[in-house]
Amino acid sequence: MAKTYREVLSRASSFLETKGLDGYAIQYLFLQRKNWQQLDWLLQMDQPILREDEAQIAADLEQLLQHEPPQYLLGYEEFYGHRLKVTPATLIPRPETEELVENCLTKLPADQPLRVVDIGTGTGAIAIALKLARPQWAVSAVDLSAEALAVAKENAAALGAEIRFFQGDTLEPVADQQWDLIVSNPPYISAEEWPLMDISVREKEPKMALFAQEQGLAIYKQLAQQAPNCLAPNGQMALEIGFQQGLAVQQLFAAAFPNKEVTVVKDLAGQDRMVFVSHPQDVDK
Repeated sequence: MAKTYREVLSRASSFLETKGLDGYAIQYLFLQRKNWQQLDWLLQMDQPILREDEAQIAADLEQLLQHEPPQYLLGYEEFYGHRLKVTPATLIPRPETEELVENCLTKLPADQPLRVVDIGTGTGAIAIALKLARPQWAVSAVDLSAEALAVAKENAAALGAEIRFFQGDTLEPVADQQWDLIVSNPPYISAEEWPLMDISVREKEPKMALFAQEQGLAIYKQLAQQAPNCLAPNGQMALEIGFQQGLAVQQLFAAAFPNKEVTVVKDLAGQDRMVFVSHPQDVDK
């Protein structure tokens, strides 16, 4: 009797779980490759599996067992309603970073032509999401990695987002300009946390985009030193942080900006996830 889609994927999923891996990853990959929605799956799951589909599942299973992230196998990830190309040169965009974007859009005036720069842009996720939501904003993006910038430029072009790109370290290549919003999801994993990270993250995603010296605070310290010289008088900063870094990052920017409000904002999971540097009158907007 012919094997069904459900049987083959169930067996593959169980096998992943016996290896301590995410069992759903193989079904996620399969549905994405077939461009099937949940209804398609429900209608097809008890049908005999096509030979080429079974071969693809076997090939993907092999890759997942090597800790390859599903997003790299697909070559894309969804972020804030946009499909972005991802490669091993770029960090895979996370849902928590969508919350950073949402907070920026909520806290800043939508009707003004603000000057915005995204530091450590990676795939371009933050810059692109902000530009497409606020076409009147002048958005720039910086990354140290030439390979990541190439991907970000490709994503921006594919989605029709007009963004200026700069290669360099943190704010250095744009320090001669004034910015109304400086936004960043910088590397913030510390040496102590590194061994605790998921093995697929440690082995496959770019360390430059994840790891930072000084208990994960090195890039925040750089930004805190540079930003006072290029943040506009009424400008704001929005930073993603590690869940244990709220107080430390807040103190860094409170010292750098004694006349601004520096607040820690939790994500939907209730963890400290963002730090906002705001002009006092803007805090409750």
